[in-house]
Amino acid sequence: MDEVEVVVAHSERATLRVGDVFLKVDADQARIDVEVEAMALVPVPTPEVLWRKPPVLAIAAVPGTVLGRLGEPSTASPAAWAAVGAVIRKLHDTPLPPRLGRARGLDELTAELDVECELLVTNGVLPADLVTRNREVAEAALRPWTPAFTHGDLQIVHVFVDGDEVSGIIDWSEAGPGDPLYDLATLTLGHEEHLDDLVAGYGTDVDLDVIRAWWSLRSLLAIRWLAEHGFDPTAPGCEVDVLKSRM
Repeated sequence: MDEVEVVVAHSERATLRVGDVFLKVDADQARIDVEVEAMALVPVPTPEVLWRKPPVLAIAAVPGTVLGRLGEPSTASPAAWAAVGAVIRKLHDTPLPPRLGRARGLDELTAELDVECELLVTNGVLPADLVTRNREVAEAALRPWTPAFTHGDLQIVHVFVDGDEVSGIIDWSEAGPGDPLYDLATLTLGHEEHLDDLVAGYGTDVDLDVIRAWWSLRSLLAIRWLAEHGFDPTAPGCEVDVLKSRM
């Protein structure tokens, strides 16, 4: 009998692996609805949905290996990173989904960022100068953008490659209208050395300063949540190091 592997678990959701089957347990059925619908709409490789019985979604494992991990060097080739860029471009060129979520407005995002920055300093989580500098860098991301069909949580561990080809993209629960550069920034967070390869495959219309701004913005928003849910944003190469690299 296959062992049960806990892939990720916190108060919001959990993912278990049993052999070649992943079981996603999520009390928020809206997130599962988004995931299933998004995978049916996108023209990119996604896992096969095996069955669904709330609050559990069962999906098949995708072939290949993850593109990389935050805090560790990616061993994927430049060609693989370029292939990922081309697949993400296909996603962003897909017509916007009619029912999947909504894009956060600039005012909402700015207010959330300001609150988070204040809490990081007031609670002594990060030095004030580190927060202030990255808040300044993040400003470049706070501009109008044309919404595209985005993954919404395109972490490097959510992309699988087999050789130089993309074999699957997983975890679509945050999919919906968004800033396409946010997807590119999320994927390259902590892996700046692969940004040029990714963009080579993605194509034109990429403002690298905005991607760098999203690195700061995403990290500032994520650090407190990560710490409160059992993750370590201070680990080498992770969110705190990303912020320090902007100094």
